[in-house]
Amino acid sequence: MDLVLTERDEGVLVLTFNRPDRLNAWTDELGRRYFDLLEEAEKDPEVRVVVVTGAGKGFCAGADFQALRGIQAGDYGEPDPRPTTFPTTIRKPIIAAVNGACAGLGLVHALACDLVFAAAEAKFTTAFSRRGLIAEYGLSWLLPRLIGQGRAMDLLLSGRTFTGSEAYELGLVNRAVPGESLMAETLAYARDLSVNASPASMAVIKRQVWGDAGLTLAEAEKAAVRLMLESFGRPDFAEGVASFLERREPRFPPL
Repeated sequence: MDLVLTERDEGVLVLTFNRPDRLNAWTDELGRRYFDLLEEAEKDPEVRVVVVTGAGKGFCAGADFQALRGIQAGDYGEPDPRPTTFPTTIRKPIIAAVNGACAGLGLVHALACDLVFAAAEAKFTTAFSRRGLIAEYGLSWLLPRLIGQGRAMDLLLSGRTFTGSEAYELGLVNRAVPGESLMAETLAYARDLSVNASPASMAVIKRQVWGDAGLTLAEAEKAAVRLMLESFGRPDFAEGVASFLERREPRFPPL
């Protein structure tokens, strides 16, 4: 069985975690396959946007409990050298479409995407405090930046369950829509990016947003001036201006 299904929709690649009988609980094998596919997508000029979702009723219910029992027994296996935050290094936009259960490590992987769309009824939880664990894989850095320290403390300390609708109200996800509309809305957004946004611009903007958090405002501004001057020399800039003036869809080159 393929642990991650692939489907192409014009310039959009859809990756689907495929362990529906386990609510797509995370295993090392699933993770390696997912990251391999992201690497392939980055090199593929036909792919401009990636959408990640889950098969069945879950997005990803966290680490598989069999794997956790192995860790308790001292069996750590051979770790993937790529960090959990690896998707943030991929130059193309990655959108999580959270269709159902999104817990623990599954939440980490959703938030490692650039945008998160969710089914309003999807169930979220950090879960860590209820399993004797800690805020994993940089979530203590990311959550306060997304929703503020107080709200982050609530979700991390309590490990309570909350819905996609509340996740939207908290600012944790970009959109919350009825589950039956989730993929249609996510794909429509992804297609718009693939057609109307410059791949080079999106790659630089993604690097800025993920990387500038460690800079001062003055440092980020200085870096942006340099990057803007570089963008003036790219064909994307000429095409972006021409398509606007000619009132047509742009024909941006691939990365």
